[in-house]
Amino acid sequence: MNKTQHTNPNVYFREEQRFRQIWVWLLVGLVAGIAWYGTIVQLIYKKPFGSNPAPDSLMLMIWVIFGLGLPLFFGSLRLKTEVRSDGVYVRFIPLHRSFQTYPRENIEKCEVVTYRPLRDYGGYGIRYGSQGKAYNVSGNSGVKLHLKGKKPIMIGSQSSEQFAAAVRSIISH
Repeated sequence: MNKTQHTNPNVYFREEQRFRQIWVWLLVGLVAGIAWYGTIVQLIYKKPFGSNPAPDSLMLMIWVIFGLGLPLFFGSLRLKTEVRSDGVYVRFIPLHRSFQTYPRENIEKCEVVTYRPLRDYGGYGIRYGSQGKAYNVSGNSGVKLHLKGKKPIMIGSQSSEQFAAAVRSIISH
């Protein structure tokens, strides 16, 4: 979901992103599928799963964590970004309880960037690297915020130009 907020004059840009990469969902599905299969074979059909089967209680835990928990966790992950009149707000749900705030007065400038998630930041999610902190869930485009006295923050976006324009509008006031 990408949209610019028009009803609230204090919000200039709002975006919510989710993991969309097919390889992420294939990997999650593979792990969950193995957990489901092993649990069904061992607990329902009463056949040991594997050459060194886990106890039934551990199989049940594996199923809950990997068969149910992992897909639910990845399904709930989303990156919310807002540009408000007083700064940039980022929240990686469910990992952040509230927005991480980058106040307008601390932002020197911003730029639209094309990045390589794995090489530049070590992958997707909340990343810390030599180039600074990154928040990203998909794609290779984002906005880099240059902060006073700190390393830059890169925030992935599907609408980088609109995002950067909103940031420029608040830091120019």
